Amino acid sequence: MAVNIPSSAQNRKPGFFEVLWDYMTTGDHKKIGIMYMLTSVLGFAIAGLLAVAIRVQLAVPNNDFLVGQQYNEVLTMHGAIMLFYFIIPFGLVGFGNYMLPLQLGERDVALPRVNTFAFYLFLFSLILVAVSFFIGGPAAAGWTFYYPLTMKNAVPGSHGVEVLMVSILLNGIASLLGAANFAATVMNLRAKGMGVFKMPMFVWSILATSILQLIALSGLTAAALTTLLELKLGISLFNPAMGGVPVLYQQFFWFYSHPAVYVMLLPYLGIAAEIVSTFSRKPLFGYKVMVYSILGIVLVGLIVWVHHMFAVGLPQGWQIFFAIATVIVGVPTGVKLFNLIGTMWGGHLQMKSPLYWVIAFIFNFTIGGITGVALGLIPFDYAVTDGYFVVAHFHNVLMFGTSYLVMAGLYYWWPKITGRLMSEKMGLWHLWLFLIGSWLTFMPQYILGFLGMPRRYYTYPEGNYLWNELNYASTIGAFILLIGGIVWVYNMVWSLKNGQKANDNPWGGYTLEWLTSSPPAPHNLEVVLPTHFASERPLYDWKKAGIKFEPVNMKDVHLPQPTIWPFMSALGLLIFGLGVSYSWFNGPITDPWTIMIWVGLAFTIYSIFKWAGTPEFAEPAHHHVLTSVPNGPMGMWWFIISEVTLFGVLISGYVYLRLVGKADPPEARPEIWLAALNTLILVSSSFVIHKAEQDFVKGIFSKFRLGLMLTMILGGVFFLFQTYEFVKFGLEVDYTQNVWASAFFTLVGLHGLHIIIGGVGVALPYYQALTGKLNHKEHGSLTPASMYWHLVDIVWLVIISIFYIW
Repeated sequence: MAVNIPSSAQNRKPGFFEVLWDYMTTGDHKKIGIMYMLTSVLGFAIAGLLAVAIRVQLAVPNNDFLVGQQYNEVLTMHGAIMLFYFIIPFGLVGFGNYMLPLQLGERDVALPRVNTFAFYLFLFSLILVAVSFFIGGPAAAGWTFYYPLTMKNAVPGSHGVEVLMVSILLNGIASLLGAANFAATVMNLRAKGMGVFKMPMFVWSILATSILQLIALSGLTAAALTTLLELKLGISLFNPAMGGVPVLYQQFFWFYSHPAVYVMLLPYLGIAAEIVSTFSRKPLFGYKVMVYSILGIVLVGLIVWVHHMFAVGLPQGWQIFFAIATVIVGVPTGVKLFNLIGTMWGGHLQMKSPLYWVIAFIFNFTIGGITGVALGLIPFDYAVTDGYFVVAHFHNVLMFGTSYLVMAGLYYWWPKITGRLMSEKMGLWHLWLFLIGSWLTFMPQYILGFLGMPRRYYTYPEGNYLWNELNYASTIGAFILLIGGIVWVYNMVWSLKNGQKANDNPWGGYTLEWLTSSPPAPHNLEVVLPTHFASERPLYDWKKAGIKFEPVNMKDVHLPQPTIWPFMSALGLLIFGLGVSYSWFNGPITDPWTIMIWVGLAFTIYSIFKWAGTPEFAEPAHHHVLTSVPNGPMGMWWFIISEVTLFGVLISGYVYLRLVGKADPPEARPEIWLAALNTLILVSSSFVIHKAEQDFVKGIFSKFRLGLMLTMILGGVFFLFQTYEFVKFGLEVDYTQNVWASAFFTLVGLHGLHIIIGGVGVALPYYQALTGKLNHKEHGSLTPASMYWHLVDIVWLVIISIFYIW
């Protein structure tokens, strides 16, 4: 047995520091899911209080509660925290982490330690945002951080924008690792016999959202990275004074931030499907149609981002295309609502809190969807784009739309997570306070939009028709929402001690999480699952077939060992992130922030090697996978999608600048002979590492280690030549005045960063080989490191074509 499974006879309550250490070292998906949810609740509380402060300022005309810079900071932090630290993570990585392995009938996710690292990177990125409130002030450029607003700091010495950009980059890495992990889990770790069209709808929604994240998040990463580089180094693709195009920034940003609407929606639609099926006592209406609709949203959702930019003066053909796409994406969205309604139609409805929240969502979201289609109509969008109609629509979709499904999922799965039921009475009070508060807060804003009130303004004058009354009503609604939030938190806390104890399946659910105890054991399932899945409702099918369950043999249970090193690796990146936010690599060595850069970097690398040197399981064990690809390489395949799209977005921006004549190369271009030599070196390294892999499979470990060493040496030589070229070209051309040079340093520099990451990746299996951690059964991180190195080489071939040859 790989680990000791805690016995139910152990009644000693662990102390605070024991619990803290457990959660810092755990690889248990359930504990990680709980931590994501708790952090998201904290994010919701912070962002919610900031929203109340905004409404207090706007309650009456000419108010001075929050003025100018303060208002901009509060507005920016409200939007950024609510989106990136509540609505997106709660469903995708909160519920996703806790429920995905349970619904798949598995022990854990494909890569448990990566999961731990991703959570703590997410948490530390929020802490980094919080630090900016106390040191220099937070960002004040708006949650969209449009160029050139990010280039102006009203407060001298403020680094708020830099902090926000670094936080978004760290959070983005965590999100991509989580998405790749989930996709690998669904592909590799379904229970035996569970085909893809026998998966619960929530699993489908998590898979689809993960794919969308892996493709689209590159836009936000590119926007944050280029903004940070301009602030730190003056490298710019957007500065019109040097030939840049400011609107290109918006293309980057909205390439992610409109698909992000579906990242905020799809997991919750999966939750709604589970709830209506359970409480209607019938199968989901149109299961396959809903699956195809979810996948359709992923596809079409990637080509609608320009409808946020109709008013910037884009070519008419572009506008018409994206307007049509905006209307089309509403079709699969509407189909899913009909799936939910069709499931309830004719069902034996069990009217409990989760179902009430879903019904309220359907009603509210329908209005939000209709106003969204209206915004896809180009002339209408021109009229309302910078007014409060858009604010109302956005919150209609999210605050009194998607967030209702956060509550639905929480009431539904709370007894499974805690073993207790929340109060139904308080649940209904919570619902009605949110329903009344939402309508009173945001419906007046639709009217204010029609009456011409602009968004983002911190005050307004007396005398505008109905502005005073509607803004005052909206503020009252915000306080009602605040009261509803207090009732919600009280209900959760009250239930932990006083709530009715829940049995294993209090709602009569049909999916596999309801086969576990409440809360589930560390190893999840305590019975052996049948290998026949007739539908997405296995518990119903097995009960109907009269199947009896056999208890699991504990000798077959293998759980990951706890380790502190994923936590420490994320902590190192927090220290590094603080340093690069408030200083830079070339800062004075006596500057504490500069010291933090190098200390954080060294500590991160040290922790990663310690992580790599700690076996995941106490003893080698066979783990079933459904494909021929092990979990590590499977996760890397999915992660590579995000890397390809990141370079794709940045390269597309550069190609656009070249084609419109904004980025003509200077006469003193980098020399092609050195680039050709570097290409030979890097391509050779790919063949060397491939040969090293073959030697490992054949058991020729001496040649294997030599091959890894040669790969690192070749990568180091490439990096040295690239550094020489950077220094030489940087002395010849002022990259702060030349867009081509800025694009060159951005893309080639990013590739250089990937060389460093890839080199560390290759060093890990070399270290594992030297310390005896690799053998015929344990391949460590060899294959993922090799895959990543090949990716870096392929990207270089594209870069040499567009910068050195074209």
